Amino acid sequence: MLHLAQVQQNSTSGDMELKLLACQKSENIWHIGESQCLPLANPSSWGEGALVLVECGNQGQIVNIKEAKDLVLSLLEKSYDNNITPQFVEAEQAKVEKWRQEITSHSLELNRRALEIETRREQLQELEQILKQDQEKLAQQEERVRKLADELKQKQ
Repeated sequence: MLHLAQVQQNSTSGDMELKLLACQKSENIWHIGESQCLPLANPSSWGEGALVLVECGNQGQIVNIKEAKDLVLSLLEKSYDNNITPQFVEAEQAKVEKWRQEITSHSLELNRRALEIETRREQLQELEQILKQDQEKLAQQEERVRKLADELKQKQ
């Protein structure tokens, strides 16, 4: 399996080792996971901090080491070939910001409408209460009128 690694010095032993940074899953897919360190058998070939490609065998033994410059440059070229340029990233960020502002605006409008609906609901409840009170008063007045009408009939 192919790994991208960095040459570093072990802080406890002082020996040079390879810190595995990423492993290749397929031609253009790299997985960045937990870094692992492997002892470097021939440390004189690589300076500390160098990025290298390490081919590992099934038991984790180092099969081959080579400079990673060509791979890194290739990945950068591919990213530019896919139109992933700083200008593209800035344009996408501007789009995202515009969408965020539009969503915020829509959210504020929805909140305003919800508040308006709540206010109208409260007004309707108040009007229903007033109507109920008016109906009760009207029923009481109707009862009084009947009583007065009955009293007038009895007097005649």
